[in-house]
Amino acid sequence: MSDFLLELRSEEIPARMQKGARAELEKLFRREMDAAGVALGELTVWSTPRRLALIARDLPTETEAVSEEAKGPPEGAPDQAVDGFCRKNGVTRDQLEVRDVKGRPTYFAVINTPGRAVADVLATAIPAIIRDFSWPKSQRWGAASISTESLRWVRPLSGIVALLGTDGVECEVHGITAGALTRGHRFHHDGDITIGSAADYVDKLRAAHVIVDHEERQNIIRDGAKKAAADGGLDLVEDEGLVVENAGLTEWPVPLLGRFEDDFLEVPPETIQLTARVNQKYFVCEKDGKLANAFICTANIEADDPAVVVEGNRKVLAARLSDAKFFWDVDRKKTLEEHAKGLERITFHEKLGTVADKVERVAKLARWLVEEGIVVDTPLPTGEGPRVGGATPQALSTHPQPLPSREGASLADLAEQAARLCKADLVTEMVGEFPELQGLMGGYYARAEGLDDAVADAIRDHYKPVGQGDDVPTAPVTVAVSLADKLDTLLLLYTFETPTGSKDPFAVRRAMLGVLRLMQANQVRVSFAELLEQVSEPAQNWEVSRANAVNQMLSVIPIFAVDRLKVQQREAGVRHDLIDAVFSLGGEDDLVRLLARVHALQAFMETEDGTNLLAGYKRASNILKKENHLVIPAKAGAQSGADNQTTLDRPSATGVPRLRGNDGGAGGLSYSPENAEKALIDALDAAEPKATAAIEAEDFGAAMAALASLRAPIDAFFDEVTVNDDDQDKRAARLDLLLRFRNAVHQVADFSRIEG
Repeated sequence: MSDFLLELRSEEIPARMQKGARAELEKLFRREMDAAGVALGELTVWSTPRRLALIARDLPTETEAVSEEAKGPPEGAPDQAVDGFCRKNGVTRDQLEVRDVKGRPTYFAVINTPGRAVADVLATAIPAIIRDFSWPKSQRWGAASISTESLRWVRPLSGIVALLGTDGVECEVHGITAGALTRGHRFHHDGDITIGSAADYVDKLRAAHVIVDHEERQNIIRDGAKKAAADGGLDLVEDEGLVVENAGLTEWPVPLLGRFEDDFLEVPPETIQLTARVNQKYFVCEKDGKLANAFICTANIEADDPAVVVEGNRKVLAARLSDAKFFWDVDRKKTLEEHAKGLERITFHEKLGTVADKVERVAKLARWLVEEGIVVDTPLPTGEGPRVGGATPQALSTHPQPLPSREGASLADLAEQAARLCKADLVTEMVGEFPELQGLMGGYYARAEGLDDAVADAIRDHYKPVGQGDDVPTAPVTVAVSLADKLDTLLLLYTFETPTGSKDPFAVRRAMLGVLRLMQANQVRVSFAELLEQVSEPAQNWEVSRANAVNQMLSVIPIFAVDRLKVQQREAGVRHDLIDAVFSLGGEDDLVRLLARVHALQAFMETEDGTNLLAGYKRASNILKKENHLVIPAKAGAQSGADNQTTLDRPSATGVPRLRGNDGGAGGLSYSPENAEKALIDALDAAEPKATAAIEAEDFGAAMAALASLRAPIDAFFDEVTVNDDDQDKRAARLDLLLRFRNAVHQVADFSRIEG
């Protein structure tokens, strides 16, 4: 058994490509070894800016001999078939064996593959690995590059080390012969290094100022940066991504602390951090929770005088920060309102106009959300009904009153002002240089201009929530602007920009998820239909009438919303079938109320009562379906005790008729019910009004509890009562009773959609 070392040395490999390159090298090496039948033990892959290295432990010296058999055509088959079989298996006719297969002589090819020296396997595998290596970007070089068949690599390949034990593996790729020679650090070591085996590879490179283990370099940078900051009386702003990137840029990392001029701290701290991180790969530091005039760079040399290295890095950073300060000063010479005029030159979408047009729509919608009381300082409790046209159902006849003013401006005024300015920073110099700062810089410019804090906060945060872990705004002005902006983006669904697969250039998925999270977190009680009416109201350039546009949007967006909601709730641990069970009832598009019902249903289904009630429901539904008894006939078997007239009662939650005697119990039956039958009637009489009242009060936990009371009666009914009785009156009445049970359960959810 021997260890195998492979090093592929080249010019600088970009840091962002090194993780993928390590995975690619391991994948291709395993592919080649598996194909040759070489069993692999421990495998280690490292990377530096100038090399990829792989060590495979305990490789055998030879592969095992393999004998394989292949069944061919029967004896007497056409010569073409026999010859083709021989060519396929690499044998001649005289090597074929004839065996009896079910009484018929049949040709067999026995292919004996002798064991091979693993060194020979590796000599074949290394060129194949290099040739098949996949890079995000690659290049050809040298005289051979005039041919499209020449080798492609991320940067010119300069050396190959291939050792099995202490012996070299002889192979050649693109004019480069594999051997035992490598190179050390570009500045700290001159000349070749001879590697004896995989065992001394790491130590010999370390002696030449190369730390080949990328994780070790990451630890040095992480710990060294913290220590450098602490030695300067500062706290490091930790950035794991920057740790990994610096490890990919250096072979001998040395973190060093530097200082820049205090004047630059006038610039927003996020700008300084982004400038240092993106342009220079520097860490920043804090002092007492505020950004300090300090940075930590990662040198790639052990300098005789570190101060010289620090000074050089300071000058480069100072030039970058000077640009940022210039942008900051220039941008503040105009108000945000003046900047916003430049939005007329930016196209949002060919069918929806410019960004200025979008801002106009968002401003009107944000004002409407506040004026109608849909977004308020204090969200409605879940138990209060949804607002329709800005009022609760109990106050539809009154016009909504203006909300309390804030420093002379109403919340509606503030929301409209923030909406009109929320995109203005897109045309500033700072955001032009750092697009990541959009929104954030608008907030800073608003404060510098002296605008209301609520407006500045709304401009800053109106893109939120951006991702799954992002904060959800709760300030009313911010919520109004953020919700309006995302709802307006959903207009793109009408323009057939529906995302498919990984294609979502306008981030419509993200907008919908943002709408859902904003509505949930802030208890926004409004129907989607009403929202979409308002969203489409100010839209221009419809190719059809606005009414048709709204109808088309209403057919697309709710489905898209439910799909996004399922994804979101599934990630939160909510079963998708429970969402279907609630949403399939229809007639409801108040998102907050729907989700409250879904969560109550999930809690109920996790109990024994929920499981057993579902079993009873499915049994009842199967009987009703088999008997085709899904609606109550005009003349039912149950009769009232007074005038033999059937009474149909329509529960408001389902719209499905159910049969009841005039006395609400069993008195209207033409026969004496059995005990279990009477118990189920009584249980339904008690549970139905409780469930209906609880649903109207949005107390879905109480509605589930009312349904839970049906669990024992329905179980006893199935155990003791014959539904399909020979007596037609009994049969019809009992089917009606099961239908009534089914409809009672449907007040809460469509249990037929629930799995289990």
